Amino acid sequence: MKILGEKGSPPPYFISYQITDTYKVNISASYGALKNSNEDRSRLLDVDVRVGSFKLDNTHQIRGDRFDFDFYYSTPVPMSLEDDPDAIKGAIWLETDKKYKAAVERLIKIKANMGVTVEEEDKSDDFSKETSNKSIGKFETVSPDIAGWEKKVKEYSALFNNHPKILSSTVSLTSEAENKFFVNSEGTSLLHERTHWRLMITANTDAEDGMKLYKSRYFDAHTPEKLPDEKTVKEAIHQVINDVLALREAPLMEPYTGPAILSGRASAVFFHEIFGHRIEGNQLKEEDDGQTFTKKVGQQVLPTFISVYDDPSLKAYGKEDLSGHYLYDDEGSKAQRVEVVQKGILKNFLMCRTPIEGFPKSNGHGRGQTGSRPESRQGVLVVESEKTVPWKQLHQMLIDECKKQGKPYGLLFDDIAGGLTLTGRVIPQSFNVRPITVFRVYVDGRPDELVRGVDLIGTPLTSFSKITACGEEPGIFNGYCGSRSGRVPVSGVSPPILTAQIEVQKKEKSADKPPVLPPPQRREK
Repeated sequence: MKILGEKGSPPPYFISYQITDTYKVNISASYGALKNSNEDRSRLLDVDVRVGSFKLDNTHQIRGDRFDFDFYYSTPVPMSLEDDPDAIKGAIWLETDKKYKAAVERLIKIKANMGVTVEEEDKSDDFSKETSNKSIGKFETVSPDIAGWEKKVKEYSALFNNHPKILSSTVSLTSEAENKFFVNSEGTSLLHERTHWRLMITANTDAEDGMKLYKSRYFDAHTPEKLPDEKTVKEAIHQVINDVLALREAPLMEPYTGPAILSGRASAVFFHEIFGHRIEGNQLKEEDDGQTFTKKVGQQVLPTFISVYDDPSLKAYGKEDLSGHYLYDDEGSKAQRVEVVQKGILKNFLMCRTPIEGFPKSNGHGRGQTGSRPESRQGVLVVESEKTVPWKQLHQMLIDECKKQGKPYGLLFDDIAGGLTLTGRVIPQSFNVRPITVFRVYVDGRPDELVRGVDLIGTPLTSFSKITACGEEPGIFNGYCGSRSGRVPVSGVSPPILTAQIEVQKKEKSADKPPVLPPPQRREK
């Protein structure tokens, strides 16, 4: 800062460095044989150099028909794995010089762009002033028993061998320790960590009409002791086998609009995709964003019995560990619980250090994958309801709503893989969520019927307005979310929800036939 302040023109007003030290082990097997077993260690450097001022700096949006790809995405710099001061200084020196020159050049472009574009709607600053944080935690490690886990995943994966209609299957273990070193010119100095273990089961098949079908099961934990025992894993594998084979024989679903229930886990994914991305603050500043909720603070956006908060400091919910947990974000701000919606009324947004009108401060939600500029992102999004009923009653309420609307059946979404939501102005404000397990719930008393081949679609404001009740038992999902600032771990918690209207469309399918050759005979293992 001192030397660039003397020699640079203009001088930087802020610099930050983050080094992400990651050790990861990945072990996977298929058909009872090892597919992959590797260890990887990396140290990656991210540098942020800002010129200008808190009011206007080189991160300001350049408006017009362009996407500033190089600004949002860059290649993180590999660092020495040894604690060698000269090697570390050398890499930081070169990257600082590169980022400083790029920042000066971009600020010139921004000022020129402002001279030929209309006045901006949001006149808030480009960067927030924050207090410094100091926290040096313990450098965490993971030490999986690689030989032991190789044996386990081979044994687990062999359970698929007697099911030739399952075309591919994998059982894998990922163990990761991530330590982040962060300093900035404001005096923040941090070492914070994250450890994550994931045991994953996947199975894939093709229906006779060419539709690709799959089923997965994940177990996530911060420590290996929280992973399930052998009996639980084997039960989960048999359930995945039964589910994917049942999907293969299930009838195709036609386009439908009408009442539906989303189970707790399905509802958590639904809220993450449809609601969560629309309360991530910094994108609401950009004039090409749809800004669904920008002007709705203090207004009702959800039913009055629903409240929503995001709290990355939550390490677990009940007995289940949460992948989205962290204590400090990627801008050095402390993670905070944010009351986003209280009794249906929008109160707040998830904020990084990019202010928006009315929200000048970060609340610790600036996150990004290494190499990507941090943006406002979800951590642990929790949906709570003051109006809950037992599952059996919720199921009957679905049937009653179908009768009221003259529908022969409603839908029950038991599992959702993920999806996408569109938030830009030049495209429809819609979403497309990918259900895996869907049932038709008949009003005439027939058993619920598994169906396949649908995508859950709609527009957010209409979908939220149709929620009429919630179930009692919350469901949890742990996963990874990809967005403009890259892939970050997230969690969601939500009770089951009953909605008076949902819409599904036909899912895409392949024209390829299932395999022509019969499956090879597999040995007992």
